[in-house]
Amino acid sequence: MRNLPDDEWIAARRRRIGDRIRDERLHQGLTQDAVYLAAGISRYTLQRVEAGAEMKLSTLLRIAHVLDVPLADLVG
Repeated sequence: MRNLPDDEWIAARRRRIGDRIRDERLHQGLTQDAVYLAAGISRYTLQRVEAGAEMKLSTLLRIAHVLDVPLADLVG
């Protein structure tokens, strides 16, 4: 069993997830407006996810579905 380091590793991981989502969205030529409307989430929520803020699994599932990528590809 491993001990957890300080909580900074969680924040860093969330930032990487947000970066992957933004990169995939841009790769597909999609705007934030297109993604948040299709995902049924608010613009603010998508902005916070892409910035690496706290995110819910259901939100990540919605975004992954809209981007047509496996959730595992986004969370790595």
